[in-house]
Amino acid sequence: MGDLAFLPLGGTGEIGMNLNLYRCDGKWLAVDCGIGFGGAAHPEVDVMMPDPGYIADRRADLLGLVITHAHEDHIGAVAWLWPQLRCPVYATPFAATILRRKLGEVQLVNQVKVHIIPPGGSIDLAPFKLRFIPVTHSIPEAQALVIDTPHGLLLHTGDWKLDPQPLLGSLTDEAAFAALGERGVLAMICDSTNAMVEGHSGSEAEVRQTMSVLSGRMTRQDSFSASAESNRHSSTLVAFSEYSAKLVPLPSQVAPKGYGRPGQTRIEGFLQATREK
Repeated sequence: MGDLAFLPLGGTGEIGMNLNLYRCDGKWLAVDCGIGFGGAAHPEVDVMMPDPGYIADRRADLLGLVITHAHEDHIGAVAWLWPQLRCPVYATPFAATILRRKLGEVQLVNQVKVHIIPPGGSIDLAPFKLRFIPVTHSIPEAQALVIDTPHGLLLHTGDWKLDPQPLLGSLTDEAAFAALGERGVLAMICDSTNAMVEGHSGSEAEVRQTMSVLSGRMTRQDSFSASAESNRHSSTLVAFSEYSAKLVPLPSQVAPKGYGRPGQTRIEGFLQATREK
C-alpha cells in the first residue's frame, strides 16, 4: 500500500483522550486532541491527556490538526498540547468558537492559527485530501472525516448516531456514506461506543416527549441532571422548562480546576456561534 499508516496515540480501546495520526508519503495528519477522565479505574486522577511525544518529535512533517467536534474528549487537550505540536488547526465554526475560548484561557488565542471549515467542507493538505460529512451527535456540527490519499480512501467517523429526529444539528448524511461505499473504502476508523450492546439507542425526540408527560405530574420541586457536554440534552431541558414553568436549568459549574466549565462554555459557545452566523 506504499507509505500509508494509522497510529492512534489515544482514544482507541478506551473512552476519551482521542489523538489519531495518519501518515502518508512521509507527511502526518492529526485528528482530534482530547482529554480523558480517571473514573473508577483511576480515582486519584481528575484529567488525563494523550502523550504527543511521538508526533512532537516529527512536527516538521505534521500538516495540521483536524477537529471532528467540540466534545472534551476530542478537543479538550488542544490548548495544553498545541505548544508541542505547533501546527494549523481546522474546525467547524462551533468547534472553533469553543476552541478559541479554551486557547484564551492559556493565552494562546493569538498564536494558534484556527482555520474555520464549514460543515461538509473540504481541506486540501497534500497528500491528504479531506472532506467533512455531517453526522448526528449530541453537539452541533459533528463531522465524520473522509481522508483521500494516493494509496486509498479512509473514513474516520468521529462520534455519530443514526437518529431520525435529532432535535439539534444535522441528520447523519447516510447518502454520503453510501457513496463512499460504492467508491470503495480501504479502511474505516470508527467510533465503537456501545457497539457490543444489542438493540438501538433511542431518539432525543423520545426523551423530550417523555419529559413533557412528566411535567404534568410534577407537584413539587424536582431536579434533573444531564451531561454538561450535551447541547442536545441542554436544549431538551430548556424546552421542558418552557412548558413546565417548574424547572430552570443552569449550566454545569463542575469541572477539574483549570479546565473551564464544560456546560457553560458550550452553551455560551453555541449562542456566540449562532450570532456570528
